[in-house]
Amino acid sequence: MTGMIGYSRRSLLRLGGTVAAGALVLPPAEHPWTERRTERPAGTRDDARPGDPGPEGDPFAALRRAWRDVTAGSGFDAEAEPYRSRLAELGAAAARHRDSMRPGASSLWPGLPFPSFTATPARLRAMARAYALPGTGLTGDAGLAGAVADGVDHYRRRVYAAGAEATGNWWHWRIGVPRALLDAALLTDPHLGRQRAAALLAAVDHFAPESVLDDYDGTSTGANRVDLCTVRLLRAVLAADPGGTARAVAALSPVFPHVTEGDGFHRDGSFIQHTWVPYQGTYGASLLSGLAALFAVLRGSPWEVTDPARQVVLDAVERSFAPFVHDGLCMDLVSGRAVGRGPYGDHARGRAIAAAILLLGETASPAERARWRSLVKGWALRDTVRPMRRAAEREDLGFHARLASLLDDDGVPAAAEPAGHRLFPASARAVHRGRGWCAGLSMASDRIGHYEHGNGENLRGWHTGSGMLYWWAEGHGDQYSDSFWDTVDPCRLPGTTVSTRRPADGAGAAWGDTRPPVRWAGGATDGRYAAAGQHLTGLESTMEAFKSWFFLDDAVVCLGAGIGCSDGVPVETVVDNRRTAARLTVDRTAGWAHLEGHGGYVLPCARLRTLREERTAVPGRPPAGRAATPADGGPSAAAVPERPAAGRAAGGAAAGVAVTRSYVTLWLDHGVDPVSAGYLYLLMPGASRAVTRARAADPGWVRVLANDRRRQGVHVPSLGLTAVTFWNGGTAGPLTASAPCSVLVRERGDGTATLTVSDPRRDLEELTVTWERPVAAVPVGHPLLTAAATGRRLVLTWGRLAGREGASHTVTVRLG
Repeated sequence: MTGMIGYSRRSLLRLGGTVAAGALVLPPAEHPWTERRTERPAGTRDDARPGDPGPEGDPFAALRRAWRDVTAGSGFDAEAEPYRSRLAELGAAAARHRDSMRPGASSLWPGLPFPSFTATPARLRAMARAYALPGTGLTGDAGLAGAVADGVDHYRRRVYAAGAEATGNWWHWRIGVPRALLDAALLTDPHLGRQRAAALLAAVDHFAPESVLDDYDGTSTGANRVDLCTVRLLRAVLAADPGGTARAVAALSPVFPHVTEGDGFHRDGSFIQHTWVPYQGTYGASLLSGLAALFAVLRGSPWEVTDPARQVVLDAVERSFAPFVHDGLCMDLVSGRAVGRGPYGDHARGRAIAAAILLLGETASPAERARWRSLVKGWALRDTVRPMRRAAEREDLGFHARLASLLDDDGVPAAAEPAGHRLFPASARAVHRGRGWCAGLSMASDRIGHYEHGNGENLRGWHTGSGMLYWWAEGHGDQYSDSFWDTVDPCRLPGTTVSTRRPADGAGAAWGDTRPPVRWAGGATDGRYAAAGQHLTGLESTMEAFKSWFFLDDAVVCLGAGIGCSDGVPVETVVDNRRTAARLTVDRTAGWAHLEGHGGYVLPCARLRTLREERTAVPGRPPAGRAATPADGGPSAAAVPERPAAGRAAGGAAAGVAVTRSYVTLWLDHGVDPVSAGYLYLLMPGASRAVTRARAADPGWVRVLANDRRRQGVHVPSLGLTAVTFWNGGTAGPLTASAPCSVLVRERGDGTATLTVSDPRRDLEELTVTWERPVAAVPVGHPLLTAAATGRRLVLTWGRLAGREGASHTVTVRLG
């Protein structure tokens, strides 16, 4: 890595994060540093200073200052640690870059041949930041600024010239390169000079013309639209163009409103990019960071963002982003193809979201800002795997300053993990938080792909949408962080049901269009508990299954039915696949298993198979060198002892260095080409061996009402809960539905109950649900409720649920 200061979304995510405002990624030393200063180019001003205010009252001078403060970093004491050391490192790196610059026909630096879309512009921007920031030893150095200007113009003439043909990835030409070059030019203004600035503006107009903002479609949506608006805004600021500034700001407005399909924020909190991919973790974080920066830069200017619809973005902090952040990490189920870009990328994406939220809070209401600061403080204090404050010191000094101030403020309480359930039917995702644990569910449908691959990334993510169930208990913050995606068996992801016929690398269309031809992925939730269901069809496979999950306080009840296949190979349901060398205890007679330090599993009447293995891989290459041993405890309770992973490289490994990780896998083998196979098991995150054994010994704790391809349902007496996935209309226990739907009923112990329904297929014009339970009254109606009959039983008739995006609808009743 060579002096990359975050601007390529892909390259920076390899470092572990999206482009956060004020990013400061320092390169390693490449050349001996000398005290030589470059001669100031002719035509530069003797009195030039970083952030020169220009004429009094000049709004563009104010915008340039604001851009510097918001994106390069501010709010810290440059003489205090850690800022003093980090700024000195930035200055030393900038001096090395300045001194090693050798403009030529094919490169600006030896070893970085053109086009060098990422490294060369990023080095120029790093040098510009060393010029603009205090404490670098090169602050306001005219020679350094002149070198930046020379480099920007050289790159513009050799690579980014108006009239040149844009080849390869469009993103470099329209977003990555122009943003970095314009940023460098603004930070060192006015050293580029009028003539060279005009040539740069012409190049931007050629590759990223204003017309890219005309239509909100294609590659000009969501995060990409925010980036394009940023490029056009920087172009307008450099040109001191009021009209261009106004048009760039106005073009943000299509990003704000809720959407009902495709890219953007959906009313249930989903965020989609690439049409079919849930993407809060990468594109969403980039969008939030970009908007937070623009709102802050433009605040108080003639072009301040005042569109009332911007409130959707502010609301998204708690509706779209916070649910997927667990103890400082952003769950991989909303990070698309980025999941395998490097160890601990989930924690880096969580930091990027936290940084964006703190910056966005500076332009939000006092109430929003207070809530968000509590959120971020809680995440930072609980992230002991990759402590947020320490990591921010290396990545983003502006964020570090905000975070340090927050953590040192005893008046701000740290928000705890919120209990309950959030269902995101628009993105086929669910998040559940129980007592000391958290889980995330990833599904696929005709609206959401099985997985995303592209640009050679995530070529084996085939089954991440096949019901993958992620979960974290206390102390498990690195479960999917520490080289998991490099070393895990991609055909045995936890929670999935799969044909063991291995797909080809990059199977299915790129960029997330790996959607199955089925509509059902969703469920019903009352905010505390949930019933989720997925009609699963395999990726490039004949495998079909009906899967339901019932999320409770201390367990997830997992049901599978109608499992069939004609691929000529076995079909498996992966109960779990934990990256651990912990002791596994299995009692087949009593029907339970326990993984020490992780949790328990109750598997009545199930034929459980287990495996312990060491998996070795070079990041970015296929896993190899499997050393497997059975992890089966035999017919009675027995223990498989803990065994350390051989060759383990703590904290991940550098690119090209092999890593070995230990796994314990539990799965159910449905046989070759099964017909109507099924399963039932309980996952109990964080449960002790004694609690697991006791649950297995209490068969009445959960009663299965149905488990076939027409309906799946459970009753949990201790919770007063009955929940059913109706794949077709019918009856399960006390519930009857006239059409396919999801129903969840909870008796609350105070003489009332709630009944929640949803239409996961999004096609119901009418639905009638009957509960065989005496009900005295429905004291408060619901806008979609067209009829309610009470007495010996409750009969509710709902009007048109189609068009409600699979949302849950709840009524409260008074029991008879």
